Amino acid sequence: MQKSRELELLDSDNIPFEDIQQNMQELNVINTLLGGHAITINGVKQLLVDKKFKSNNSLLVCEIGCGGGDNLNAIYKALKRKLHIQMIGVDIKGACLLSAKKKHPLLPANWIENSYEKTTFQEKPSIIFSSLFCHHFSDEALVYQLKWMYENATIGFFINDLHRHPLAYYSIKWLTKLFSKSYLVKNDAPLSVKRGFTKHEWQLILQKACISDYSIQWKWAFRYLIIVHK
Repeated sequence: MQKSRELELLDSDNIPFEDIQQNMQELNVINTLLGGHAITINGVKQLLVDKKFKSNNSLLVCEIGCGGGDNLNAIYKALKRKLHIQMIGVDIKGACLLSAKKKHPLLPANWIENSYEKTTFQEKPSIIFSSLFCHHFSDEALVYQLKWMYENATIGFFINDLHRHPLAYYSIKWLTKLFSKSYLVKNDAPLSVKRGFTKHEWQLILQKACISDYSIQWKWAFRYLIIVHK
């Protein structure tokens, strides 16, 4: 399947927040049912095991492009009994962060309204990650993004994003047509797959970013989990 360069509707600046909120709610359901949150939790756990992270240490996890904070909340719920964990959510859309604060009031998180590349940290995060974020960028911008994540994480970073594949495209196209009430999801979900990546493309991007210590794992349903170690 040919890679699409068409921009998603969500990349526009004039989308009403009510529509963005419905989009986030449906994406959270999709992430839950199709294992997206499980992949994200797995990414954190793999980095901690590989680095032999001690449970008495404080873990600081940062998500760039965090949206409504559902990924961070899933991580916190999975690990809060085992680790002292703090969160950072970075997103350029302030309305998304307001929604995150309202939806997850007990989440120990610092919400930062900014583009990721302009964000600086008083304390560098242990782990930085993104989920369904990278396909919004050109390959050139993505190379810079990977370098930034590598430089700002102390343990490493991971990426949870879409595998561009015809079966994934047509499946999500028909599922969202039948069940989604969001015009954003109906348009952007299949388009996101067409803007996704193959394993070979990830290898080339990581090579251009001068990153060699990584793994690329295929996960159901049509996701790649890319883990990068410091």
